[in-house]
Amino acid sequence: MKTTYSITEAQAKFPALVKEAAEHPVVITRRNETVGYLLSQDRMDAMLETMEILANPEAMKAIRDFEAGTESYRPLSELMDAE
Repeated sequence: MKTTYSITEAQAKFPALVKEAAEHPVVITRRNETVGYLLSQDRMDAMLETMEILANPEAMKAIRDFEAGTESYRPLSELMDAE
């Protein structure tokens, strides 16, 4: 399915583009330049969560430590059982 639409096309097909955005981002262009995106709420929430993690120095240190093999993670169920 097409993923890039001009503003004119997007205006004419907006309800269908909202449904399409549930599957993948839709790009909106003006004069062949991207001017916007239409995203599903799930994708936007995931992007915001990722940005929050990237902005958190403690989270990034934990990720780097895990990737370096100096840290390990346990399932949450193990932590719950320890109580």
